[in-house]
Amino acid sequence: MKSLVIVPTFNELENVQKLIPELMNLKSHFDVLFVDDSSPDGTGKYIQTIAQTNPRIHILSRKEKNGLGKAYIAGFKWALEKNYETITEMDADFSHRPVDLKNILDIMPSEDVIVGSRYVPGGKVVNWGILRKIISRGGSIYSRLILGYPINDWTGGFNTWKKQVLIDIDLDSIKSNGYSFQIELKYKALRRGYRIKEFPITFEDRKVGQSKMSFKILIEAVWKVWLLK
Repeated sequence: MKSLVIVPTFNELENVQKLIPELMNLKSHFDVLFVDDSSPDGTGKYIQTIAQTNPRIHILSRKEKNGLGKAYIAGFKWALEKNYETITEMDADFSHRPVDLKNILDIMPSEDVIVGSRYVPGGKVVNWGILRKIISRGGSIYSRLILGYPINDWTGGFNTWKKQVLIDIDLDSIKSNGYSFQIELKYKALRRGYRIKEFPITFEDRKVGQSKMSFKILIEAVWKVWLLK
């Protein structure tokens, strides 16, 4: 099965230098597309250099930083044009572990969507403060109550999609760009009758670089859930 992992980047040079070797050493075959928003720290230039000698590494360069959701949409469209059969969203900062990626890809052929879930038995969060735990878990409970589907980790961004699911969602119809982007994707897949399997992962807070979370992104998620409903 032709698989692609999409990794958005903005000033992630130190993480990417470590991540690429770990991904390439996994005993699963997949390609990696880095969607880089013209990182001033040289992330994009480093990836371009690697891509020249490694046919499994690709880069999609964007002119400016304009949101995680738009970065993923650009990556999804690139993947569909190249006819990848499964497409995975993954962070560059090791909060999504490569070992969990391998486990997800191993079971993916039998599923429509797999959500790497922090909030099912076996899943956990490491090195988070109490406030961030409350915001994250509360956001998923809030979304579950309003949207009416029994997903435990609505806000998680470690997800694998069958090609046809993304086609049927209609990527041009996605309005969210921040924290609510992951919620909207899952909701639209469920509304179209696709099955979502939650697979337990360990989520560890980044050790290098700066988090992209902001108060504006959080507020967007609160009201966007009602708009989706």
